[in-house]
Amino acid sequence: MKYILSLALLILIYGCSNTADSKIDYIAHKSNSEIQIDGIAAEEAWEQAEWREISERWLGQPYTKDDFTGRFKLSWDDNHLYVLAEITDDSLYHVYDGTDRYWDNDILEIFIDEDASGGNHQYNHNAFAYHIDKNYDVFDIDTDSSAYYFNDHVNTQRSKSGNTYTWEVAIKIYDDSFNRNVENYPVDLFAGKEMGFAISYCDNDTSEFRENFIGSVEVKGEDKNRGWIDAGTFGRLVLQE
Repeated sequence: MKYILSLALLILIYGCSNTADSKIDYIAHKSNSEIQIDGIAAEEAWEQAEWREISERWLGQPYTKDDFTGRFKLSWDDNHLYVLAEITDDSLYHVYDGTDRYWDNDILEIFIDEDASGGNHQYNHNAFAYHIDKNYDVFDIDTDSSAYYFNDHVNTQRSKSGNTYTWEVAIKIYDDSFNRNVENYPVDLFAGKEMGFAISYCDNDTSEFRENFIGSVEVKGEDKNRGWIDAGTFGRLVLQE
């Protein structure tokens, strides 16, 4: 009897755990027409996509809505994941150029885990953390622990209305076999594909260091600045027709 009860308890625990692991955080629908990367959300795909919030404070003190608000939409085609981010920022700050302290500028950051495997990606390409700065340069850390440009992975344009900036982004998706020293090919996307995904914003107004880091997913625990190391903090994205 004790064995049966123990077995039933294990099945219940496993079932609950498995359900949690399979939770879908984001759905992206396929675009039926070409998306022009111009910072203008004129395509039908954007009209149909759902807005999602960027509102989880990962670093920094509480902020006002005038200082920052963010939301985003997703779409895809066979060759790209598309992100439309609408960011209200009272000061678009850029002091550090190139790979020097890019995270202390105002940065749109997009996290991609091609196979939704989670796990460590600090100095490997199990996942990517694309930091996109005001000049459209894109940075991530490579296997030698140094930062490099990844501009050929990401195409971005931005438009402005008052203090609101619309970032339109097309991302080629690479798997964990990526090696910057050889020729690489992005994977093809298809309906039903699952990926790890999160989007965030590094906000800095006038400080030496970034003042806030705000993301799209809740990160459990006290250390919420783990996305650049742990792909397990990402949300689960599913591509659909």
